Amino acid sequence: MATIEDRANLLTSVVHDPALKYTQHADEAHVNSAYQENLNRLRASVLGANDGIVSVAATVVGVAGATTSTSAIGIAAAAAVVGGALSMALGEYVSVSSQVDSQEALITKEKAELKQEPEQELDELTGLLMQRGLTAKTARAAAIELTDHDALHAHLDFELGIDAEDIPSPWTAALSSALAFVAGALLPTLLILLMPAGIRVPATFAGTLIALAITGTLGAKWGGSPKYGRAALRVVIGGTLALAATWLIGTLLGTSVA
Repeated sequence: MATIEDRANLLTSVVHDPALKYTQHADEAHVNSAYQENLNRLRASVLGANDGIVSVAATVVGVAGATTSTSAIGIAAAAAVVGGALSMALGEYVSVSSQVDSQEALITKEKAELKQEPEQELDELTGLLMQRGLTAKTARAAAIELTDHDALHAHLDFELGIDAEDIPSPWTAALSSALAFVAGALLPTLLILLMPAGIRVPATFAGTLIALAITGTLGAKWGGSPKYGRAALRVVIGGTLALAATWLIGTLLGTSVA
């Protein structure tokens, strides 16, 4: 029967076991990684909405500079929203599809290497664990245990930084991008169509710049930048230039046509 002292020594060895500490650290890293991934997706949605705000606002302001016809402005707004949303969705679908193809190729390659060269892969995993701070003895023991548990998952995680169960969906990414764009486009569209003709352009200018300040601040915050004000100012300045340029072009073209 183990004495109280033996049990105390066992408890101490478990608490101070480097492998256990590493496992706890790895669990925390996975949680932090998932949290960061969610933030990245949220930031991407904000940036997609920002694109919708700028591109559609610039289009409708430009058309409003050329004509006061609400129907003409409405047609231009609809075309800008549909075209922009489809463009964003297509771009995101192609981008994520390429990423998925690359990840699947890496997973297939890793499976083949584990099947054909198991010892070399075990040595490789041991080396990767040693690079993370484990001693050679502890790294070897951990590599063997990880290999026995799920060799593919261990190599994908430590060697390539990917998760075979967390492959992004191109369709989901495309839909999210399109929806974010449409959400951003709603503000300038509603402002330009619902406001009286005499104030529709300045109202759209003001509403768009306020929205850009908000999205610029949120994008910088979720991107980890402490300089929220500077990020918001950059976006507002860019939006101001885009709106002013399209309004001026629309005004000149409307005057020349008239």
